Amino acid sequence: MIQVKVFDCEHEKDLEHDLNHFLKGLDERKIVDIKYHIAAIPEDSDEQIYCFSGMVIYRK
Repeated sequence: MIQVKVFDCEHEKDLEHDLNHFLKGLDERKIVDIKYHIAAIPEDSDEQIYCFSGMVIYRK
């Protein structure tokens, strides 16, 4: 059975940590694909909010 695990973080390093922690417990042969996405959301001020997300597609 194919499953997914989705991660969503405000900082790139947090996403990297969470993904690596999850992947550490997963057999490499079960990984189908890993997707990565960044979204930048403009704020009213001069700042932007970033959203870093990743999705691991794997076999259960």
